[in-house]
Amino acid sequence: MSKDRIDLTNQFLIAMPGMTDETFAGTVVYLCEHNERGALGLVINRPISLTLGHLFEKVDLNLPDEELAARPVFFGGPVQTERGFVLHEPLDAEGKHYNATLAVPGGLEMTTSRDVLEALSHGAGPKRLLVTLGYCGWAAGQLEEEIGRNGWITVDAKAEIIFDTPIDQRYDQALALLGIDPRMLSQEAGHA
Repeated sequence: MSKDRIDLTNQFLIAMPGMTDETFAGTVVYLCEHNERGALGLVINRPISLTLGHLFEKVDLNLPDEELAARPVFFGGPVQTERGFVLHEPLDAEGKHYNATLAVPGGLEMTTSRDVLEALSHGAGPKRLLVTLGYCGWAAGQLEEEIGRNGWITVDAKAEIIFDTPIDQRYDQALALLGIDPRMLSQEAGHA
């Protein structure tokens, strides 16, 4: 890895007010991976009309926890929207790791395998989680270019915003980590 390359893994990407791409306008993305090959993240504040209970039915699993079954599934991004991604705290209550899991250095874990869903259907599994359909992906240098064009602002991620903050407050709370009031943001990039 080159010394001048930035690593935004385990950070929030917060869409700036001038974001013209409707897919990302008003979003907060948790970056699971950022390296010389590109970046991968999950939108954490855009629920879709599908609940976890309905998602589990679609994959022939039961979800007996009614509170969990009522939670929304999220639009994780425009790539592979038919595929599920589970963002969760490292290790579940039993200290279990799952197959097909990306451990985010200093952060959470993202699992794409069915075994995490099976654990949840049996009353086990991670206690704090967010399930998305799809993910966000950027080619090498693409995310850096979008940041340079004032498309995104970044800040170290906090699990509390992902798991404990009401969905409609996640954007403002992510900005608050930087001490920014969303009404103070400009759509224009500054030049010295």
